[in-house]
Amino acid sequence: MEAAKIYFIIFGLLTIAGGVIGYVKVGSTASIIALTGVLLLVAAFLLPEHRAAGLATALIVSLFLAAYFIRKYLSTGAVMPAGMMSVLSVIGIIAAIFVWVRK
Repeated sequence: MEAAKIYFIIFGLLTIAGGVIGYVKVGSTASIIALTGVLLLVAAFLLPEHRAAGLATALIVSLFLAAYFIRKYLSTGAVMPAGMMSVLSVIGIIAAIFVWVRK
């Protein structure tokens, strides 16, 4: 559980940083996705005391990010940020499911 908590903190911080940089650099409204980073941080801090809520939040946010960034990566082929966020999102999905099943 502790490893998942640390992962979601790092994933959340990277998502926030990337979203802010994208918004400032390109003015992209899609970079408002940084708000999902805040949700990842919330999910991480819910663990382990509120395990179900934390894992559900992390899983839903990771699924949302994976759907967005995998589609973007497939259409653009850009490693940054789409490729990196696709990988991080899939790892987030796997981590949430693994911890949920492991009990």
